[in-house]
Amino acid sequence: MNDDTRLAFPADALRPAIPGRIGLSIVVPVYRGATTIGRLVDELSRLQPEGGLEIVLVDDGSPDNSGPVCQALLPTATVPVTYIEHARNYGEHNAVMTGLRHARGDFVITMDDDLQNPAEEVVRLYDHARLGNWDVVYTRYAVKQHAGWRNLGSKFANAVADQLLDKPKGLYLSSFRCMSALVVAAVTRYSGPYPYVDGLVMQVTQRIDSIEVRHLPRAEGQSNYNLRRLVRLWLNLATSFSLAPLRLATLAGLAMATLGMIGAVATIAEALFLHDTPSGWASTMVVILLVGGVQSMILGVLGEYVGRTFLSANGKPQGTVRRIAHGDGAGGVA
Repeated sequence: MNDDTRLAFPADALRPAIPGRIGLSIVVPVYRGATTIGRLVDELSRLQPEGGLEIVLVDDGSPDNSGPVCQALLPTATVPVTYIEHARNYGEHNAVMTGLRHARGDFVITMDDDLQNPAEEVVRLYDHARLGNWDVVYTRYAVKQHAGWRNLGSKFANAVADQLLDKPKGLYLSSFRCMSALVVAAVTRYSGPYPYVDGLVMQVTQRIDSIEVRHLPRAEGQSNYNLRRLVRLWLNLATSFSLAPLRLATLAGLAMATLGMIGAVATIAEALFLHDTPSGWASTMVVILLVGGVQSMILGVLGEYVGRTFLSANGKPQGTVRRIAHGDGAGGVA
């Protein structure tokens, strides 16, 4: 993690003035969202937040026809809509980072395209952040309408984040969040290929709050997150913003070295005083497998860090934008 993400400067010093600044930007990463994104934009367009509203849609290399559907919304939407297309799929957090860089709002809300977050909760979230002078406001759910394994994965990720990130204990890290322009300006300075938005947020501010909102069942299809994507997200969290895995590997090595020394002393004492030490194949294999397993774990952790550093140094992109289009909310498209 580069030190330039630890910032304490005014927002204007970090973020150039954007013509036509408005009150609220809503960033929506779109992936397999062709059947829901139109309804979401329609519901959001009916909102009337203080200072005005814009919507930023980021098509993250979606394999369905989400791109054409999003572009068709530009001349018909009643609020300004920006459409950004990634050249390939980079992942949710990468898409969010791209959207944040094109948002003009004094506050920016990020949300999914699956209609599980009611549009009316957007204004509540925005007003809570704006009126309470919070830098970041997360949402939490009384009842989460996800599959059981997904809820379990989220709990595990948040438990890990409690240990690895400098965040308030128990704060639920939801993708439905509101950030001030100050935080957005600082977060978007990170250009590495493995962004984890919440990790970056925690390095910028401690003025963080949360509110409870409703969570609806998924309107169409199924979640785009599978076990593989959740593991990749956890690896981003664990290796991009903390040295804890390396320290854990060091402690494991020290523990095994200590056990090895105890075993060596016991073996020497047995040979000196008993004189009839049997050759134990089973115990030898147990020790070899145990030590080999710990060594493999340590090498794996080191390899993950080295690999990510190598890819970052070689300029692996965080996201490549193929095209950008703007709808002005009055039928004009640029």
